[in-house]
Amino acid sequence: MDSLQAGDPRYLKRRVKGCTVEVHPTERALVVQYEVEATVLGELGNPMVGERKECQKIIRLKSLNAHTDTSSLARKIVEECQLIHSSKLREVEQLLFYLQNRKQSNDDQEKKRISPRDFAPCAGVEDKVARIDAIDEYVELLYEDIQEKIRGATLIFQLARNPDNLEELIQNGTSSQLESLTLLDEWKSFSFSFSLSLPILFSSSFSQFHGLVTHFKIGALCMNIIEHELKRYDLWQDELQKKRKAYILFLRNPNLRKEHEKSFRKYQSLLTKQEQLLRVALCLLLNLAEDPRTELKMRNKNIVHTLVKILDRDDEELLLVVVSFLKKLSIFLENKNDMAETLAVEKLSRLVPCDHEELLSTTLRLLLNLSFDTSLRSQMVHAELLPKVSSLLADEAQRQLCMCILYHISMDDRFKSMFADTGCIPQLMKMVFDCGEKMDVELISLCINLAANKSNAKVICEGNGLKMLMKRAVKLKDVLVTKMIRNLSQHNGSTKSLFLEHVGDLASQISKVEEEAEEFVIECLGTLANLTIADLDWALVLKEYNLVPYLKERLKPGSAEDDLILEVVIMIGTVSMDDSCAAMLAKSGIIPALIELLNAQQEDDEFVCQIVFVFYQMVFHKATRDVIVKDTQAPAYLMDLMHDNNAEIRKVCNNTLDIIAEYDEEWGKKIQNEKFRLYNCQWLDMVENRPMDEAGEPFLYGEDGEPFIGDRDILERPDLFYSADGLISADGAISPEFYTDFQDGELGQTGYMSRYGATARGAACFFF
Repeated sequence: MDSLQAGDPRYLKRRVKGCTVEVHPTERALVVQYEVEATVLGELGNPMVGERKECQKIIRLKSLNAHTDTSSLARKIVEECQLIHSSKLREVEQLLFYLQNRKQSNDDQEKKRISPRDFAPCAGVEDKVARIDAIDEYVELLYEDIQEKIRGATLIFQLARNPDNLEELIQNGTSSQLESLTLLDEWKSFSFSFSLSLPILFSSSFSQFHGLVTHFKIGALCMNIIEHELKRYDLWQDELQKKRKAYILFLRNPNLRKEHEKSFRKYQSLLTKQEQLLRVALCLLLNLAEDPRTELKMRNKNIVHTLVKILDRDDEELLLVVVSFLKKLSIFLENKNDMAETLAVEKLSRLVPCDHEELLSTTLRLLLNLSFDTSLRSQMVHAELLPKVSSLLADEAQRQLCMCILYHISMDDRFKSMFADTGCIPQLMKMVFDCGEKMDVELISLCINLAANKSNAKVICEGNGLKMLMKRAVKLKDVLVTKMIRNLSQHNGSTKSLFLEHVGDLASQISKVEEEAEEFVIECLGTLANLTIADLDWALVLKEYNLVPYLKERLKPGSAEDDLILEVVIMIGTVSMDDSCAAMLAKSGIIPALIELLNAQQEDDEFVCQIVFVFYQMVFHKATRDVIVKDTQAPAYLMDLMHDNNAEIRKVCNNTLDIIAEYDEEWGKKIQNEKFRLYNCQWLDMVENRPMDEAGEPFLYGEDGEPFIGDRDILERPDLFYSADGLISADGAISPEFYTDFQDGELGQTGYMSRYGATARGAACFFF
C-alpha cells in the first residue's frame, strides 16, 4: 500500500455532547437523546472535515414493575450506559419512578393500533435480525433474483414492524426504498408479491408515508393486482367446475377422481395464498383512502363493485378488511347507491351472525350506515335480516348496533308488523323493565315505533306489560314511556279495553303535575283522548278529578304551549261524545272559549279542524245543540269555514251544518243559501276557465254549433247573480225559496217528492 501523502487525514476525533434523558411515550423505556460531533484531523492535528448528527438510544426496561428498586436500577443504568453522566443519577431515578407508577392501560391499545396483524415471516429469514444501518444492503437485494428479492423484502418488513425505525426510514432515503419496492411488476408470483407488499403496507399505516406511496402509484398497482386476481379466481372456479362435472359423469373412472382431488387441493392452496395477497392489497388501499382525493380515484375504478364481489369469500380476515372498507365508503351517497345496485346487503346477510366478533361488529356498523336509505332497508327485510338482527339483542356487545338498525327498519310502516313474529318484542320489554331510571334512547325509540302497530301492541300488552309500563311512567314521569303508552292506546279492540283500569292514573296526573313536566301532561292527555270506549264513564272521570276547570283554563290562548292546548281540544272532542259530559262542558262556558281560541288559531289547520270536530260532537246532543245554535255564533263561523282550502275542515263543517240545518229552520235557510251560492260560484269558475271550442261538449252548444251564451261574457248574465231577495232568474221567478217550497210540497200538483234537507248541491246541479 502506498504511503499516505502529506495533508491526508490521519485521525478521527469523535465527541458526544448535549445528552438528555426522557421517558418513552408508550413503552417502559428511557430515551437518551444526544449529539455526535465527528471531526477528521490532518497530520498536523488541524481539523479537515467536521459533521454533527443527532442520535437517540432506547433503553428498554422489561423487568420494571411495581416492586423494582428504582434507586438500584438507576445506578445500574448510569454505570452501563456511557452516554449518561453520573450527575444525572437523580434525574434517571425520578424518571424510573414515573415509569413505575404510570398507568399502562393505553399501552396495549396503542400497540394494537400501530402493530400489524400477525403475518408469518418467509422461510429462511426467521432467524436473521434486521439492522437499520444495513437498509441499503436490503434494498440492493430487491434487484436480484426472486429468492433474494423475497429475502430483502422480508428484512425490510422486519424493520418496518418496529415503529421506532419508521422515522429513521423517512430520514434515511425511504423514497429510494419505496421506488425500489415498486418492482411489484413481478406480482404474479404469490410469494414475491406478498412478501414485498408487507413493508409498503406498514408504511401506509402512517400518514407520513402516504405521499411517497401515492407518488410511486402503489395504490393503482394494487388495484391492478386485485382485478387480475379476481379474474384468475374466476378461471380457477371454471376449471374446477369442469373437472367436477367430468368426475360426476364418470364415477367409475379412478383417474378422474384422483385428478379432481388433486385439482381441488391445488385450488385450496392457491386460494389461501391469493386471499392473503388480497388482504394485504386491500389494507394498503384502505390506509390510502384516508385522503378523500385518493378515495375518489378508487371509486372511479369501481372499488365498490370489486369489494362486493369479494364478499363471496370465506376467509374471515379478508372479509373483515372488505367490510371495513365498505363501511368507510358507505358514508358517501354515490358509494351507497353502488352498494344498493350490486345487492351488497344480500351478501352481507350471510355474515350475520358469525363467530368472528370483530367481523360481526363491523358488518352491523356497515348495515347501520346503509339502513338510513329506504330502498336498502327493504333489501334488508327481503334478505331476512330482521329476525337475524333481532336474535342478536341478547348479545350485549352487539345490542346497541342491533337496536339502531331495528329502529331504522321500524320507521317504515310496511315492516312494523313483521316484528311481532321475530320474538324480539319480549326481549325489548325485558330490557325496558330491567333498566334503571335512565333508559337508552335507542331502546325506547324502537319501542315507541313498534307500539304504533296493532299486532305489536298486542304482544307488548301481554301479561303485565301495560301495567308495568304505566307504573314506570307514573313513577318517573317518563315522557318517552308515556308516548309509547299513547301509541298503544290508539288501537281498537282488546288492547284499548285494557286501559279502563288505568284511566284514573292518567287523569290524576293532568292537573297535579308541575309546569316543568308539560310534555308528560301532553302525552297523558293524548292517551286519554284515544280512549273512545263505550264502557267508560267520562262524566265520573271529569267530576272525580275536577278536570273541567283545568280544560277551560288551558283553552285560553297563550295559557300554555300550543301542543298542550291542542291536546286539550282533542280531549274535549273525545269526552263530548257522552251526553252528560257535553252538557257539563257547555254549562261551564267552554264553547265561547273554543270560539275565542278558533279566532286566535285560525291560521293553524290542525287547531281549526279539531275545534270544528268538537262542535260536530256537541250538536248531536240536544242540550249542547241549543247552546251552540242559539247562544253562540258558532254556526256563522262554520259557514265561513265552508270556503276553507283544507278538504278535511270543509268536510267536518258540512256535516256539522247539515245537522244544524235539520234542527233549526232559520239556520237551515241561511245554510242552504250559502251552499247554493258556493256551488254556483264554483260552477261559474269552471265554465269561465274552460275553453269554449272543446270538442265533445254537447251541452255548451246549440244545434247549429253556436254557444248558448253567444258572444257575451259569462259574467254579464244578471240572471245568475244574487239580489237582496235571492237569485235573479231570467224571468225573475226562481230563487232558493222556490226549491224549499218545492221540497215542502207547496207547489200544488207537482207530484214530486218532498224531503226537507235537499240542499243547494241539488239546485246547483240544475244548472248543468
